[in-house]
Amino acid sequence: MPIEPIEHPAPINLSGKKGLVLGLANEHSIAWGCASVARACGAEVVATCLNDKARAHVEPLTRPLGIELLNCDVASSEQLAQTVAAAVEALGSLDFVVHSIAWAPLLDLHGQVLDSSREGFAQAMSISCHSLAELARLCAPHMPRGGSLLTMSYLGADVAVPHYGLMGPVKAALESMVRYLAVELGPQNVRVHAVSPGPILTRAASGIDHFDELMASARAKSPMARLVTLDEIAQLCAFLCSDAASGMTGQTLYVDAGAHIVN
Repeated sequence: MPIEPIEHPAPINLSGKKGLVLGLANEHSIAWGCASVARACGAEVVATCLNDKARAHVEPLTRPLGIELLNCDVASSEQLAQTVAAAVEALGSLDFVVHSIAWAPLLDLHGQVLDSSREGFAQAMSISCHSLAELARLCAPHMPRGGSLLTMSYLGADVAVPHYGLMGPVKAALESMVRYLAVELGPQNVRVHAVSPGPILTRAASGIDHFDELMASARAKSPMARLVTLDEIAQLCAFLCSDAASGMTGQTLYVDAGAHIVN
């Protein structure tokens, strides 16, 4: 007798888990998707936004879900340390951390890589990449049961994507950072991954030149003939933060409707 399919599968179980999600800007943020889905799956969550200007857009989202919201500019090591300390004080410990932050000066982002300024490249690398290492160093001591550390990448880390420019080399460095952190944190049972979504219209992505063309190209070449949703990205992140992913680390996982497999 055939087994009937489950029409409404149970959500990923994050009950009892505690997490910090960095990088909320508005309702379109990948960080917001991750925070809201993790909360729906039973986790306690502390989230961050850049400053009071961003808070005005984010707090109406987080407050109804009981998500504590902190301001954090990862360009400041002091602020980052204070944020982790405040999250640990609120939660007691950490089981997962989601780093969903990227930035580059617009002049460098819109120009050719060969024309990028030394200062702009360094700023982009510091905020988008090295902040993950700082975050890992600060959070790992507060993950006594092990856990998951996630960051967000993009296909431009692996292939040259038109108009992605400076962020391509930065994301390539970020994916390499993930592998090294996975090795270093593995003995503590802290798993590290990069999630590589297809293009969606977040505030950060809107700064990329010709982004509409990039989305149209991804949709056209995707085997599924569509873009992915914020919820699909967040569900993958929730899985990686769950015990179901306990045997995985050091990977870049694509959630892009298959676009990365097609030239």
